[in-house]
This record gives sequence, structure tokens and C-alpha cells, in this order.
Amino acid sequence: MRKSIVVAFAAAMFIPAIATAQRQAVVPQGMSASATLTPGIRHGDVIYTSGQLGVSRGAPDSTIQGQTKKALENVKAVVEAGGSTMANVLKCTVFLVDVKDFAGMNSVYSTFFPKEPPARSTVVVAALVSAAAKLEVECIAAVPK
Repeated sequence: MRKSIVVAFAAAMFIPAIATAQRQAVVPQGMSASATLTPGIRHGDVIYTSGQLGVSRGAPDSTIQGQTKKALENVKAVVEAGGSTMANVLKCTVFLVDVKDFAGMNSVYSTFFPKEPPARSTVVVAALVSAAAKLEVECIAAVPK
């Protein structure tokens, strides 16, 4: 009994340190992290991207196709900076402001995942953090060994 308590205590002390050591911020060139947002997190062999918008200050595009392309290019940059590729994306969530944009989003989305697309959820929301944004995309990717 005493030995199991010692082992449990040792695990409780060291496992959080190991888990924290595996957590790495992923910040592609041209993106930045802030006090409240990191473009991505790699934990072990998994990359979690933050939601990526399709709006750009430098080249604004108000079409769903243009915004989808930009958002997925941003996702791709995070995934690649984390050591993976879009072929290893396992799951995506797409947040759309207007359900009528689904077909336009899907036409561009499919070009980023031409075969064996990841699992996906598409959710219609009332608004996004940027008034000009039509969608936001977040993904989870595996990092191959």
C-alpha cells in the first residue's frame, strides 16, 4: 500500500511537467502570438490550430471562396510550421456566418483535401470576431513519426 502511494505521488509530481514540456506554441512566419491567442499548439504528435479567418488587411476578399482559400492557407501555414502537412489533418471545424455560403466554401475546401478528407463539422454562427469575416476554420493534425 505504501509503495502505491509513493508511486502515485511521484506520478502526480512528474506527469504535469512532462505534459507541459511537450506543449509547444506554433507560430508560422508572418503570424504572431499574443497574450490571449497562439496560431497553433503542438502537443506530442498532434497540432491544434486556432480558428483562422479568411480576411486579410493586405488583400481583402469579400467572397466566400476567397475567404475560404485564405483561411485554409493560414491553417496550412500553422500545420506545416508544426511539422506536418494538410494530408495529415484529421478533423476540421468550419464556422459559417451564412448557410448559403456552404457550397462556395465546400468547393474551395475540397481543393485543400482532394482525397481522404478529414472529418469535418460545419456550424452556422450568428457572427465572428471580425465583422467582415464569412467563416473561420480550425483543424487538428497528426505529426507523422
